[in-house]
Amino acid sequence: MIRAIDHLNIVVTDLARSVTFYTELLGFRLMKQAQLEGEWIDRIVGLKGVKGRVAYVVAPAGEPRIELLCYDAPMGEDPTANRRANTRGLRHVALRVDDIHAMTAKLRAAGVEVFSDPVKVPHGVVEHDQGEKTLVYFLDPDGVILELAEYR
Repeated sequence: MIRAIDHLNIVVTDLARSVTFYTELLGFRLMKQAQLEGEWIDRIVGLKGVKGRVAYVVAPAGEPRIELLCYDAPMGEDPTANRRANTRGLRHVALRVDDIHAMTAKLRAAGVEVFSDPVKVPHGVVEHDQGEKTLVYFLDPDGVILELAEYR
């Protein structure tokens, strides 16, 4: 039986840049960093000669944490299709905020690609116990889709 989501993994090209983005811009807290290499990690991820660096960040309200993983070897591909919301697979991580308009303005001021202004989900589409929902998509430095979600 599954108990909880432990963490989400995002593969990044520049670990320092991504740590700065997630901690200084989005407000996550850096928990740990480590070097990854050896037969054990090769076996887990199904690749040979893995060398990587990882940083774990967590939102102010707590887990699950996000694992920012930078592969120094072997290098992966950069599929631009992942930047599109309709590409198959895990497509975005939603981050709950208290003030979506202020956070969207902060992202834009930092030069982050934001898909639109915040959009309120029309009444009757999905009823949430937390109230009415407003959403906006944006991209992290590696083109990973993130979503801001505000409930009122």
